[in-house]
Amino acid sequence: MLKAARIYVRIVDSFNRGLGKVIMWGVFVMAGILLWSSISKTFFNPSLWTLEVAQFAMVAYYVLGGPYSIQLGSNVRMDLFYAEWSVKKKAWFDAFTVLLLVFYLCVLIYGALNSFAYSLGYFGKEPFQFYMDLIGAFLTGGPAGAQEKLGFIERSPTAWRPYLWPVKLIMILGFFLMLLQVLAELLKDIARIKGETI
Repeated sequence: MLKAARIYVRIVDSFNRGLGKVIMWGVFVMAGILLWSSISKTFFNPSLWTLEVAQFAMVAYYVLGGPYSIQLGSNVRMDLFYAEWSVKKKAWFDAFTVLLLVFYLCVLIYGALNSFAYSLGYFGKEPFQFYMDLIGAFLTGGPAGAQEKLGFIERSPTAWRPYLWPVKLIMILGFFLMLLQVLAELLKDIARIKGETI
């Protein structure tokens, strides 16, 4: 196997493993937020922010923990036949099905990029041109130049009304990291088919 493929797999695996081990503690963050929500509703005035922050934390937990889950192979599978197959047959099957997952993740990334552009106030049909214009405005005019390109920043329709772009940015990052991990898994499957290890 090419040395570049080995380096790519090691870098992606180590980054996603480290991120996954940090993100797995997010379940305690969510539990703490929901515990505070229950306490504040029972003994004090209810906090407006708790349920939405818990939802945002759940999105981060799920999406940023996804690459590590893929790496561990702990995603849900139908094992009626798969469990009995040889390592090489599993690698062939995984190498084929991972292409469907790559397509699906590309669609998710495209949708997340559109949604992120919408959250920054862009309502047109060319989000990539919007990003290029935004970067160009930032490089030429700094933050003030970029501010001129932004439209009405999307906020949640709740009483707390937080901005939605941070959670949409997390979704883009998580889907992109999942795509990188899936490509690393594809390289591992190709190595298994060839009888090599990475």
